[in-house]
Parts: sequence; structure tokens; C-alpha cells
Amino acid sequence: MSDTASFVDPVFLARFGLSRMNALDYFLHPLNPFRTSVNTSNEVLAMQGTGIGTLIQFGLNGVPLSPQAAEDEYNSALTKLNGEQYELMPPPTPDGYIKISPLYTIRHVHRTNPTTTKVLGIYYILEGVIYKSPSVRSLMKANVARTLEGLSNAFAALSKCAKYQTSSGYIWVFEENEEDEDDPVALLNLARRRKRRKILDNRKPGERTDAEEEGIRASEAIDRILV
Repeated sequence: MSDTASFVDPVFLARFGLSRMNALDYFLHPLNPFRTSVNTSNEVLAMQGTGIGTLIQFGLNGVPLSPQAAEDEYNSALTKLNGEQYELMPPPTPDGYIKISPLYTIRHVHRTNPTTTKVLGIYYILEGVIYKSPSVRSLMKANVARTLEGLSNAFAALSKCAKYQTSSGYIWVFEENEEDEDDPVALLNLARRRKRRKILDNRKPGERTDAEEEGIRASEAIDRILV
């Protein structure tokens, strides 16, 4: 399934809304393409009448539980069962247990004992829409693609500034207001002016400042890339 796939059930959302109380029930919707085809521990608990919503309303002995206590009790019941399970990840702050949030995170795991699980997938419910978390491979692929695009654009911009003259070779033309960049006479005059700039500050012939040396090395490095 594509990493950009999603699922939403507007009928469920319009009838029940969405909160931590029913986020797992919403994810286990029969039409949700992200849910596993095997019978999960969540469905086993649901057949026993155990869910976060029922624990909040009725508790274990008819005494209602707080939202956080209900989730803790539900997670404790999951640890007693083996197989594939869906876990509702805790909110970032304690008040998230009672506040409506636009984002809920669900983890798909395979449990082999009360303390050992293997993560099979991560899912997000954002504003009622279910998405699968992208894999590390797809994230790295997207980052590399963006980096290569930026480098390609940078080289394309620099290549327009490299001009060739038979008398002096390649020179850089960065100024937007210089003479016509396609006029060989203008380019020759530009090269001569740049040479004059280097000897008008009373330095010995061939003497350069540290900044100029660094600029020359950078220019030569770019020449090796583009030329």
C-alpha cells in the first residue's frame, strides 16, 4: 500500500466523534485497509466487553474509572494476551487524557509475552484521517531527493555565471549589471578591469591577501566541478 494512502469514515465521525475513548474502535473499523486481517487481542477484549470507553463508564466493578486509569487497565489486559495488538500511545501531557486532540498515535505490535513485543507499524489519526507512518527508507529517500534537487539548482545557477574567453579561459560573471554577458568584448573588458583592481592597492605583483587566496581556491574548486 502506498505511503500516501489514507482512510476516513465520515459516518462514524459524525455519529460518535473522535476521542481517546474510541480511537482504537475507529481504527479497527472493518473497512480500514490498514488493519490486519488476523484476529487481534483488541477484538478478543471487545468480545469480553472490555474497552477504554466501557472502563471509563463502568470500570471493573461498576465503579467508573478516570480516562488515564481506564487506559492503564486496558493496556494491562492487553499484556495478558499474546498475538497481534493495537496500542494507543499515551499523550505528551497528562491533560491529554481528557482533552480532545487532533492527533492520536496507534502502534501495531506482535506480543509474545507480557514484556516482549515486536513493532509491526505505526499509524496516525489526524483530524479523523488515518495515515501510516512512513518507513525510515522512504524518509531517507525523500531527504536525499530534496538534497539532490537543491544541489542541481545550485549548479545550474553557477553554470550560467561561467564564461569562457580564448585569451584568459573561464571567468566568473556574477554582477547582474555588467556588460552584455554574451558580448566577447565586454567580457574581455571585464577581465581587464578585474586584473587592474588587484594592482591598484600598492601591493607587489602577484601578492594576494588571505581572502583573495581563499577565493581563488574556491573558484578553482568550482571550475573542476562545472568545467
